[in-house]
Amino acid sequence: MTEKSLSRRRAIALAGVGVAGIAGAAGVGAALIREDEPQTVAADASGAVGFYGGAQAGIITPAQDRLHFVAFDVLTKDRAQLVRMLKDWTAAAARMTAGQDAGEIGATEGILEAPPDDTGEAIGLPPSGLTLTIGFGPTLFRDASGKDRFGLASRKPAALADLPHFPGDTIDPGISGGDICVQACANDPQVAVHAIRNLARLGVGVVSVRWSQLGFGRTSSTSTAQATPRNLFGFKDGTANLKAEETDLLKQNLWVQPGDGPEWMTGGAYMVTRKIRMLIESWDRTSLGEQEDIFGRTKGEGAAMGQAKEFDEIDLVSRNGEGDPLVKDDAHIRLAHPTTNNGARLLRRGYNFVDGSDGLGRLNAGLFFIAYQRDVRTGFVPIQMNLARHDALNEYIRHVSSALFACPAGVSGPDDFWGRSLFA
Repeated sequence: MTEKSLSRRRAIALAGVGVAGIAGAAGVGAALIREDEPQTVAADASGAVGFYGGAQAGIITPAQDRLHFVAFDVLTKDRAQLVRMLKDWTAAAARMTAGQDAGEIGATEGILEAPPDDTGEAIGLPPSGLTLTIGFGPTLFRDASGKDRFGLASRKPAALADLPHFPGDTIDPGISGGDICVQACANDPQVAVHAIRNLARLGVGVVSVRWSQLGFGRTSSTSTAQATPRNLFGFKDGTANLKAEETDLLKQNLWVQPGDGPEWMTGGAYMVTRKIRMLIESWDRTSLGEQEDIFGRTKGEGAAMGQAKEFDEIDLVSRNGEGDPLVKDDAHIRLAHPTTNNGARLLRRGYNFVDGSDGLGRLNAGLFFIAYQRDVRTGFVPIQMNLARHDALNEYIRHVSSALFACPAGVSGPDDFWGRSLFA
């Protein structure tokens, strides 16, 4: 086949996709742009979540069932090349969240002599509520040697300071940190994996995968319409989580406000991730009564100790007939409660994980914790320090991975791109 005929075939392929894209725009246009907050997923969980909007989707979006999270290291030293990749990523993200191929030609319509511009494993699958959320880590601004690779050091937010070492941490640097992260949430694991795979493909030579994590079974509800899920210890998790409908609380605790730091982060949020290994074999040999005392909740209903229903107000003052507090002093819910942390609250989007065996005959399983907040210094850090020092649950968990990212506001439209305000 001649070069001329190859070019003609590519042009025909592009033209065909262009027609399909124009025809399909009417059908997916509403899925691309979010008019209202909070973002919602179609009732059948297979529909699309709008990509464009004031805030990034995947934060207050009702939590989907599956996760593929990835942290990248930036390889290039060329700022312009990094920006080009971010533009390519943004265009692909807009397409994939609408249920389209990552590229204009797609997985099957290109010339046979060239790689397709979509990997193809999501062919025939609906959008499945896919959201893609990007964040920028501290090392993007200055790397481990202190070098300002991209002229961004002066734009680093004070809130993006490295997290402290917490008592009991057993952090593995190989699965921690990262220059850039992307969180893919969906109701179909193949859709989430497809999205991350295609972004990694588009980033070849510019970024490399530092570490990634698959998750299943959300462990938090981010909307009042969602039932509270359970973690791998069998307890309801995130009963008191911030919800998308609580706009005043979100403004106070989640969204970065004008004057909080550099303007490029206004309307965004800071993300903390922690991979928490659960020693489930030891937990499974613990009595029900002790399990409930450790969490401070009943295992069935999820009610705070001394209460009848899950959402009954927690009583941290009253004592039982023997003079002991209804909720023990070292109970998880007491130590994580806003009243014991100067009012600090987080929006959590964690997921369960099972990563095979640890090589010692035990499941390598636990919680991949994700939390968003307005400022980690007044949010995650004091809460985690309180838990790390006093929580009875520490006997059964190990924190093995840690990362912090700045997630800017949303992409306003097709002319905008991930990180534009940062690189402006």
